[in-house]
Amino acid sequence: MYTPQRPSKTEDVPLRHTTYRVRTWGQPQAGTPPLVLVHGWMDVGASYQFVVDALSEDFFQQRHIIAPDWRGFGHSMPPTPCDHYTFTDYLGDLDALLHHYAPDHQQIDLVGHSMGGNVAMLYAGARPARIRRLVNLEGFGLPATQPSQAPARIGKWLDELQALHTGTIELKTYDSVQAVAARLQKTNRRLSADKALWLAGEWAAPDAQGRWAILGDAAHKVVNPQLFRLEEALAHYAAITAPVLAVEATEDSLGQWWKAQYSLAEYHQRLQAVPQCRIAQVDDAGHMLHHDQPEVIAQMIEDFCQI
Repeated sequence: MYTPQRPSKTEDVPLRHTTYRVRTWGQPQAGTPPLVLVHGWMDVGASYQFVVDALSEDFFQQRHIIAPDWRGFGHSMPPTPCDHYTFTDYLGDLDALLHHYAPDHQQIDLVGHSMGGNVAMLYAGARPARIRRLVNLEGFGLPATQPSQAPARIGKWLDELQALHTGTIELKTYDSVQAVAARLQKTNRRLSADKALWLAGEWAAPDAQGRWAILGDAAHKVVNPQLFRLEEALAHYAAITAPVLAVEATEDSLGQWWKAQYSLAEYHQRLQAVPQCRIAQVDDAGHMLHHDQPEVIAQMIEDFCQI
């Protein structure tokens, strides 16, 4: 099994009527912005361990590094059950997290992967003074929608709420941690066996029946009832004042997901709305590029976030 080179600490932080599990490395440094790492859908803050281990010693010693589990993922479970999650709650949670770890409106450097990258881009537009540097790891946003799609979307949401409550929508369980690791490797062919086994122990845990259950709420599988409004997203992008590094893998995961609905070229066109944005690519990597090439991602973060 993979052995972390830089062990983390975890703490539970009350945020907005829920309790967030937060993983940290290092200590607060006066005059130095914290580095906040936010994960993607069905992932956990521990997912950044390989990148943290790959940071240079000088950079690591300079930074307080903070990686939360988003609400409904990992160990950040709501105190009462819910049947769907609202995307804007993540912006509210991030704002509350920063009030806790970076008080007095201290600037931070923010890294977000996938869903976390989408949250980071919107947050940086809503709170531009809070963000000094932003690294977006494949946070592509979603295909543009039209208002005419709203009735069908709400209808689908209602159907999926019923399916969730009848147990039709659920998360798969596994008979062992090794089976979870195999599942991770099936999804990501580049993930080594030692890293997969370590991640499996952070990504899942035994349930009351002894089955290994994913540390995530099945309600996340319910479709978002709100349409993705491109014009609003672009307004957020245009309001970002921090320099942005948009990182993507050479393996076009966006094209694989959305086919003709949304392309990498469209994403690049959207990024033109960001006042200061540079695009970088990572070779031999897929969507989980921080697992596939942690040394490359670590170096990109260091170079971009130097004081």
